[in-house]
Amino acid sequence: MNQESLNDRIEQALAEIRPFLQNDGGDISLIAVEGEKVTVRLEGACVDCSVNQMTLKSGVAMTIQKYAPEIQEVVNV
Repeated sequence: MNQESLNDRIEQALAEIRPFLQNDGGDISLIAVEGEKVTVRLEGACVDCSVNQMTLKSGVAMTIQKYAPEIQEVVNV
């Protein structure tokens, strides 16, 4: 599969997550896709949230992997 369709699938996953984050005053941006690793940036209220690592692992990573199963790692910068 080409890189553009992978990025599109990851953006679809983030679009699914975004309303939940925005509800709490936060947001998320896609920074990079490198091989099996996705780099995102949690923004707004998500930056200082005490459960942002849990959100990243159980919410963001699981949703991205639903759309793009080849992704093995999701990191926040």
